[in-house]
Amino acid sequence: MSRPLRIKYEGALYHITARGNERKRVFFAKSNYDKFKEYLREAQDRYGYLLHCYMLMSNHYHLILETPNSDINKIMHYINGSYTNYINRRRKRSGHLFQGRYKAVLVDVDSYLLELSRYVHLNPVRAKMVKKPEDYAYSSYRSYIYKKKEDIVHRDLILDMISNSGKFSQKMYRDFVEKSIDEDLEDPLKKSYAGSILGGKAFIKEALNRLRDNAVIQKEETSHRKDLHVALVSEQIIDAVASYFELSPEEVLRDRGEYRNIAIHLMKKWTSITNKGIGDMFGGLSFSAVSKVNQRFSIRIKNDRKLRRKVGGILHNLSHVKG
Repeated sequence: MSRPLRIKYEGALYHITARGNERKRVFFAKSNYDKFKEYLREAQDRYGYLLHCYMLMSNHYHLILETPNSDINKIMHYINGSYTNYINRRRKRSGHLFQGRYKAVLVDVDSYLLELSRYVHLNPVRAKMVKKPEDYAYSSYRSYIYKKKEDIVHRDLILDMISNSGKFSQKMYRDFVEKSIDEDLEDPLKKSYAGSILGGKAFIKEALNRLRDNAVIQKEETSHRKDLHVALVSEQIIDAVASYFELSPEEVLRDRGEYRNIAIHLMKKWTSITNKGIGDMFGGLSFSAVSKVNQRFSIRIKNDRKLRRKVGGILHNLSHVKG
């Protein structure tokens, strides 16, 4: 069974979701929703995380939370474990309540947090359970649009993103969310990289750099392991070419000459990344262009001893990389 990758560091922000076994209910009565929120509060007291949004549906939940100084695994183990024990006692059952491990996607605050919060808050509207999100009781949405908020909800970060005027931010957030009620919103999480990272290129690169020495990524059971490993090796190749020629990685990616061609050749040789994937890294180079660059370079390197020496120097620094 695959295990989701956890990218953990202080200040990380995640979208968390967990579903009931076989998509069955995990909340059976109003008291269950209230009890789950008690465990959210207790976990805050223990671990000091910030809860930006929550949505409790009958057979699953969504949380957007931040870990200023805590391990996400400890937080979620406490919440899910405590709630499972409570339901098992209450309903005289045993075993797992949730389907596998919770899913955690690392989120780029600047690029996706606002959009993601809207998508989460509109869950019951999309499910046709209510007409307006404030009509649904088991959500953080009311804390965003009404003056009084739940003490477990930290709303300042998102409201500050919608307006720097506290006086108008709640109304503006309400307008932002509710104007999309009749729109067919795309799930922002579909844009997540390898099912683990939601953000722009710079954010993804920074997150991947945190995995360089993470042994978990090498384990067969880690989900999306191949995609993440390919991405890591590709980043290492770019960094190695940049270091050898005393450039920045950005300069290699912008180059249209030898630096780019060496990097492309090494990616084709040492990774399973597709021509399209390589082309995307180099500013939208076409599939056929990547293929031609590699073919021409392969011919050149056979006849150019100086070029082989350069590539050999770069490969020396990549001796740990496996294809």
